Amino acid sequence: MRNNVLFCLVFLLFSTQIIAQQIAPEKIKEQISIYKNDLRGPYKDIRWFCTDGSLHQPKDPCPDNIGPGNQHARYKDDVEKLAKSNHIYLGQILTNTTNDAFLDVDNDNSRLKQYQIDKYLRAIDNGWVNQKSQFYRGAIQSEDEEAWGIDFYKWLLSKDKLLVENYFLIRQSLKDIPHSGDDNLAQLMRSQSKVLSDLYPSFMDLRVKIHAQPEINDIEKVKAFKIKHEAKLSASQIKVLDELLVTMTTFFKPIDLVSLQAKASIIKSTTFGETFKNYAIQNNHSNNASDLIQNTAELLTTLRASLLEEKRPLARLQLLDISIVLEDLIFKNAPLWQPETVEQLVSKVCYLGMATAATGYIEQHEWDALNLTLSANKANEATLGELTSVLQNGRSLVEWSSGMVKANYQNEVNTYTAFEPLAYGFIDDKIRGSIALHLGKAVGELGDFIAEESALTNKVLSIPNQSTVRGLNPGYAFGELVVVAGSPDAIEVSSNKIYIFQRPPADLKPIAGIATVSEGNMVSHVQLLARNLGIPNAALSDQNLDDLKPFNGQKVFYAVSNNGNVIIKAEKDMSAEERALFTKTERKSEKIEVPVESIILNESKVLNLRNVNASNSGKICGPKAANLGQLKQMFPEQVVEGLVIPFGIFRDHMNQDMPEQNQSYWQFLEAMFKEATAMEAKGIVEGEIEHYQLRQLETLRAAIKKMPLKADFIDQMEADFKSVLGQDLGAIPVFLRSDTNMEDLKEFTGAGLNLTLFNVVDKTKILEGIKDVWASPYTERSFKWRQKYLLNPENVFPSILVIPSVDVDYSGVLITKGLTSGNDNDLTIAFSRGAGGAVDGQSSETYLLKDDGGLQFLAPSRERFYNSLPITGGTFKKSSTFDKPILNTQNISDIRALAKTIRATMSQATNSDYQGAYDVELGFKDNKLWLFQIRPFVENKKALSSTYLQSITPVIDNNKVIALSKKI
Repeated sequence: MRNNVLFCLVFLLFSTQIIAQQIAPEKIKEQISIYKNDLRGPYKDIRWFCTDGSLHQPKDPCPDNIGPGNQHARYKDDVEKLAKSNHIYLGQILTNTTNDAFLDVDNDNSRLKQYQIDKYLRAIDNGWVNQKSQFYRGAIQSEDEEAWGIDFYKWLLSKDKLLVENYFLIRQSLKDIPHSGDDNLAQLMRSQSKVLSDLYPSFMDLRVKIHAQPEINDIEKVKAFKIKHEAKLSASQIKVLDELLVTMTTFFKPIDLVSLQAKASIIKSTTFGETFKNYAIQNNHSNNASDLIQNTAELLTTLRASLLEEKRPLARLQLLDISIVLEDLIFKNAPLWQPETVEQLVSKVCYLGMATAATGYIEQHEWDALNLTLSANKANEATLGELTSVLQNGRSLVEWSSGMVKANYQNEVNTYTAFEPLAYGFIDDKIRGSIALHLGKAVGELGDFIAEESALTNKVLSIPNQSTVRGLNPGYAFGELVVVAGSPDAIEVSSNKIYIFQRPPADLKPIAGIATVSEGNMVSHVQLLARNLGIPNAALSDQNLDDLKPFNGQKVFYAVSNNGNVIIKAEKDMSAEERALFTKTERKSEKIEVPVESIILNESKVLNLRNVNASNSGKICGPKAANLGQLKQMFPEQVVEGLVIPFGIFRDHMNQDMPEQNQSYWQFLEAMFKEATAMEAKGIVEGEIEHYQLRQLETLRAAIKKMPLKADFIDQMEADFKSVLGQDLGAIPVFLRSDTNMEDLKEFTGAGLNLTLFNVVDKTKILEGIKDVWASPYTERSFKWRQKYLLNPENVFPSILVIPSVDVDYSGVLITKGLTSGNDNDLTIAFSRGAGGAVDGQSSETYLLKDDGGLQFLAPSRERFYNSLPITGGTFKKSSTFDKPILNTQNISDIRALAKTIRATMSQATNSDYQGAYDVELGFKDNKLWLFQIRPFVENKKALSSTYLQSITPVIDNNKVIALSKKI
């Protein structure tokens, strides 16, 4: 018995090791290539799967006494191995898959999402892994798959919580999971046009039209294309073209609403059923696209609200299926609604926005926070400011809807893209298949009109739909334009280039300028650095990014005005005034000096946070610890206890002998800067000097990480940890926050440049972490930022703030200024779930809290995963949904009260004449507010006051009255 137990333990350990060894993307790519050319694809053979769990040969059905069973393929061994090792499921067969396994809640519904990606890849790549096995007879039984789909939705739609939290995903899944015999014709039309343009590049212009703005008259254009090119087309190309024409004809065929209503047998007797019946009768033969879209958008809104009132799963399924048909109806008719006046255009934006919300691309509470209508008190006119508000809300809705798609599918798309690059197009396909595609066009038209009326016009090269570009931070730059469509994380950026990203990288090194599709949030470290340093920063749409790709590699001038209009022009088009902005003397004058005259380097004792205050900043420790100590005195119940390791302890350790160098660590550092100065005097180019410095710093950084900690320091850490934090060193998790003297200067924030270690418990890891934090100012990123903006970057001294972890429910940033309003009396807040919220560029829930007590919802969170801090140390990723806002009314009230106190008392408490805004990091645990940091909010005054930026910033009369009957 004992031997059996031992065998089981060994086997379990061995199995665990196998599962832990993930298969590399290159290997998966090889497997897929094999499956594409295999007549059986990812499948091994076909069997009967009987209800008692037994398997039978294809010609040996399950016996009657067992039950009918199902016949379908078995997966190849490598496919099953890939599922176990990487949680990647190729060629999924639904029949006999359990509902729980397919929904895959523990892995953020990954299997369901992978099934959808697989469907997409099959559509655009001739079956993908099933290229040759599409005709492997008996591998998949469509009637069994459809029956499974119905049973799956009966099970899934019985769960109110799942439906509320995952409305978007569930509704999207209906387009791909067989359950009613319907096809996703819109996706098929896009995929067939893509396949044809890949086979025959001359079709590309029509493909772009079908993807961007599909209309019924595109059918005639495709027919004309066939006639014109028929002599050059191969038989296979003609076959694809004919299939596309069939799909387009079917897709644009008018929907018989009365027949659709008649089929909705389960819901006929409900309140919604009666509403639907009346709608169908009134709109079945409507030729007025405007009325049809408005009526359908209102019905979709009613339908979404009716879903939870209806408790029968099959009735819910019928409602969702109707919802998808109605979405298609709006999608087809949106191009036919051609507004002629301002009023009609605003109405189109409003109703397409309503339909976008009703189909799940934003949450209900997000829609409730938006206002896409004009005041009913002014039936015939509106001010420019009121129209601009509608425009801003419309832009927000388009961005949020794209963010919903990305938040739900980006992880799986990234995983698949690593071994199948075609998967990258899945998200774009989902967005282009939504009503938000047409909403974006309508919003762009409204933006063009407002730009003309206000003279706030973007001039972004020659790209179309420029009104969707909006400035975030003022500034100007000149350099090579780099357009990055994929992940930015592997991109090595240069300080003299301008980057267009899908999303900003979390550890951005110095660059000349930036624009992003996903702006993250306006108070992230990246955004604060851009704002502080006058780096021009803008947000743009996915389509704008695509349109900028042809300009990749060109030298451009880039400017964002104080009011947010954007200029990007080719080098040859720069004016003399713009060329004069980029002189060596001006750039050098922007650098500042880190004050070191009052620094105290002989403080060799670990300090209690309670004994530190703002007056110590830059003297014995950095501003994080000094200001948090100040906050501890001002808000003792809302700030944790803590320890401070001052500059002096770091400097004392740097006096030790550095291995293999015959000098101390500090002397090695000084010698590096001295040599760099000598190289500069010899005329050696800047790049070569920087390369030398980075190599030396790499050596120093590695040595610091191995540096022996002095015994008296370790003894003191253990004693003070116990006395101040109440536990032995290694008993509770703590944060180790780098806190240098080069942060929070009057003209340089340094936000996020150095290391913070999250939730460290183990004693050895805490002590090793201290050295890691000491080494972090010498990383390439931190050094480059200092070199670019500081006159004495060698005089950096790190202290460390050690505070116990608080596993907050959500956390974020408060800026005691309205960033969007420009009002010093307003507040800006951004929050994300879990620890470290908002600061690392997450897409955060953002508000403008107005001085008059009002509130403007600026953006929702679109972060699917967040950090929790287990008591055992480290971080644990949890997934979130978006159906409820993060902050509640009491949280917002508490933040207002905190800001009021900070404004009233901070300067007096710190004996400071500082009157500017503050940047505060905070969080909530069980609705209790915790404070983690406060620092001055630094803006780039040069950019804000630049004569040139003022010259390109038009004065806007928001009170200008515009007749709603005005032609557009």
